[in-house]
Amino acid sequence: MDELRAVNLTSVADAITRSARPNSVLWQEPDTLAFVARGRDYRSEFHVDPVDEVMYMIKGDMDLHYITSTGEHRVATIREGEIIHCPAGTPHSPRFSPDAFVLVLERKRRPDETDRFQWFCDACRTKLYETSRHVTDYRQDVVSRAYEEFYSTDENLTCGQCGKIAPRRWGVGLNAEGAKGAKA
Repeated sequence: MDELRAVNLTSVADAITRSARPNSVLWQEPDTLAFVARGRDYRSEFHVDPVDEVMYMIKGDMDLHYITSTGEHRVATIREGEIIHCPAGTPHSPRFSPDAFVLVLERKRRPDETDRFQWFCDACRTKLYETSRHVTDYRQDVVSRAYEEFYSTDENLTCGQCGKIAPRRWGVGLNAEGAKGAKA
């Protein structure tokens, strides 16, 4: 690297606002990854990340839903200008509005590491569905791909314990960019 350059996070957030993409990867190096993401209208999955994750709220606030090691569901509120560390293996669900932005810093995945995405019944907290992905490039928006898979069948939405059917809240009938097409 010949030149070090600073990144203006406000400019990055403004560019994401004008784009159909929900995030912008700032860098993907062998040992580090940084990206800025905007909130989505509805997010319900819990991400189980194989690496520690640091989140800094650039604009707006976030309710970070997470599950403790004893299975308790909790919420941590991260206000604009605050930062939080989420340890590897902690199921977490970052929920914030589309006009809010977060900077995420983490280690890039190794070949033997996978990310898991889990959905739980709103009524009884039974796991509805889980899918895994090996994330090699964050520009591929793996979260949207996981949602497409979850919403692909009614069976995925139906709780085997209590029978409640999860609502199709996130981009029903729309793809990740908001265009008519595949379910997101």
